[in-house]
Amino acid sequence: MPLLAAERMPFKLRLVSLKKDFLMVTAGGQDRLAQDFVQFSVDSGVLRFGQFKTKAGRLSPYFFNAGLFDDGAKLGRLGQFYARAILDSGIEFDMLFGPAYKGIALAAAVAIELARLGRNVPYAYNRKEAKDHGEGGTLVGAAVKGKVLIVDDVMSAGTAARESIAIIQAAGATPHGVAIALDRQEKATENGVDVNHSAVQYVREQLGLKVCAIARLADLLQYLSEHSGDAVGAYHEQVLAYRRRYGVE
Repeated sequence: MPLLAAERMPFKLRLVSLKKDFLMVTAGGQDRLAQDFVQFSVDSGVLRFGQFKTKAGRLSPYFFNAGLFDDGAKLGRLGQFYARAILDSGIEFDMLFGPAYKGIALAAAVAIELARLGRNVPYAYNRKEAKDHGEGGTLVGAAVKGKVLIVDDVMSAGTAARESIAIIQAAGATPHGVAIALDRQEKATENGVDVNHSAVQYVREQLGLKVCAIARLADLLQYLSEHSGDAVGAYHEQVLAYRRRYGVE
């Protein structure tokens, strides 16, 4: 879910080329993948630091907006991170589902990369409003059937996951898992009150879906700790304090 920006304190980003071929680093496993993803997000301007107001009304020292993966090179590389995280997770799935709107491009990018890796699977997505002509309905793409993996950016309250589950079940398929870019590992809110579980924990424990994330807040903290001499490293204590106040295990 996107965050609402309040006071921003921008810093200069190191410029990198996003047009070169991307070779996924597998040494070190998921930890290396997560660290590479955090670096990619910072370089792309998708992960920013300062002061931002979340939908829950919290002042967050970081801001992750997957909508800023906004060109072909970034989206292609993002698809590579998702595909590797999904395959490494071992989650079973027969097809991908991208919830409107951000999930549409994400599911397409992941499907392309999975096919490049030899795992060709169909994908579908939904419209916000039903089409009243042509084929009609709210679903677009492949027939929704079998075990379905939902592809989204982040989870704030699990609302989008519940909506996707209802759509998938109505089509006669089985919602089996969710793949996200970043697990914020923070308490969800219910009726404006903090609860002792995160949206990811809710989806896993209450809705019964598998969840895989490319990176977590813990990975972001590790990255900031390892870049203490850079501009971003100065935000380590602020992000750590935020986790101590709102974080979950």
